[in-house]
Amino acid sequence: MSVSFILIALIAMFGHSEDFLGTTLLSRPLVLGPLVGLVLGDLNQGIIIGATLELIFMGNIKVGAAIPPDVITGGVLGTAFAILSGKGAAIALAIAIPVSILAEMMISALFVLRSMLNKKFNQYAEEGNYKKIQWLHIISGLLRPLLMGFIVLLALQLGANAMRSFLDMIPGWVQSGLQVAGNMLPALGFALLMNLMFNKKVAPYFFLGFMLAAYLKLPIIAIGGLGVIIALIITQNTPKNTDDTYEEPEEKPETSAVQKLTKGDIRSMFFRSLALEANFNFETWQNTGFAFSIIPALKRLYTNKKDMAKALKRHLQIFNTSPYGSTLVIGITAAMEEQNSQDAEFDDESISSVKLGLMGPVAGVFDSLFWGTFKVIAAGVGTSLAIKGNIMGPVIFILIFNIPHLLVRYNLTFIGYNTGTKFLRNLAKSNVMDKLTTGASILGLMVVGAMPATLMNITTPINIGSAKSTITVQGILDQIVPAIIPLGLTFLVYFFVKKSVKTTYLLLGLLVLGFVGSMIHLFA
Repeated sequence: MSVSFILIALIAMFGHSEDFLGTTLLSRPLVLGPLVGLVLGDLNQGIIIGATLELIFMGNIKVGAAIPPDVITGGVLGTAFAILSGKGAAIALAIAIPVSILAEMMISALFVLRSMLNKKFNQYAEEGNYKKIQWLHIISGLLRPLLMGFIVLLALQLGANAMRSFLDMIPGWVQSGLQVAGNMLPALGFALLMNLMFNKKVAPYFFLGFMLAAYLKLPIIAIGGLGVIIALIITQNTPKNTDDTYEEPEEKPETSAVQKLTKGDIRSMFFRSLALEANFNFETWQNTGFAFSIIPALKRLYTNKKDMAKALKRHLQIFNTSPYGSTLVIGITAAMEEQNSQDAEFDDESISSVKLGLMGPVAGVFDSLFWGTFKVIAAGVGTSLAIKGNIMGPVIFILIFNIPHLLVRYNLTFIGYNTGTKFLRNLAKSNVMDKLTTGASILGLMVVGAMPATLMNITTPINIGSAKSTITVQGILDQIVPAIIPLGLTFLVYFFVKKSVKTTYLLLGLLVLGFVGSMIHLFA
């Protein structure tokens, strides 16, 4: 076994370890291509091929539960085989694209399998055993880089011809079926979110978000901004508590002013947040990553196992937001946990309500800001240099994206905590919590409502009529309600969630529905 093959497999493992590195884009072809070229003794070709693949896969990003083709495995193998064969970028593209699709299927399967670990996480939470939760989160996160590193090493040993022959053996209808099924999987996550947030009072905002995305094609960042305005208007008009006797407890600030968490605790939460997505799965998404991130605060605040168990169970609920803005939610939640640990009358259910309400808007704003702004600028500058073989291309790409990313992410941890503390000091005197919860629910549901129209690409290829006058069913549906199939599928899954159908069954059901629907040409 060649040493260079082992090093290339390690590069692939490094790329797939990005879930431990805070989604810093170190896994992009623009970065990994030069590393492969360096190992194989042709750095210049590695830089150029990496830039070429980056241009092809520039829009290939993971947002929410949408799993794109795996450019890490495809890019590493494509670059390696292109340099080894001496045929340049053409062979790199020919190999990278099908390998990326195949690797995506395997990663999706891993995300499904990870869901089975949730019972174990919940068992440890019941015991108040945060150490075992930490280790299981890390071990589960290592499965992906180990698996994909092994696949890359095996592929290099077998050679390009054997890899292409294996891919050719997979029928096209199987790949199409799995792709359609994969596009349906986010419906489960949306339905689980609705189960936590959806009620008659705020339901209209879900449909408002959907209509803004489906009819007006507004981006999620615009819908999130509009949601902020609507939430401010609604909460400002919320009647205040008119019971004058409620103003009486002036002693409350004394008990709520004690600050237990140190700067070291908050800093530790920031560093742990870099592993937010290490155990990402299709059932509860980033829940174990959130629990892993906030454990330094919980250790400081809860010294007995009963309180620790309650807190751990709270934070193993479903969670999914932009990793770039996640520390804002983590900081606010830590402040609320601090108040909860000192105030026996504190409503601990409000912690989950605020956390779940904030994650949607945070995802909409920060994903759009970093994916739609900083990444585009960084990739544009980086590839323009790298395509000419300039090593500064990938270096500048990393710096342009990660300097603002890490500065914002670090400071948001402290901003979230300090804002949360100030807000909680006035908690007993007003209905600020009700306003925040209502506002967060409005924001959250508007963004969740927009997701089926933006993140689920499910259509029907059915046509009606003769060859001379064919009417497409999808065209009719788009005239009535655009994206009605993703919306209907989300509500169908939501119906079964409300009926307490196990998420594992729903997950398998969506896979079967997508696969069979593709085979009979019902869905595409």
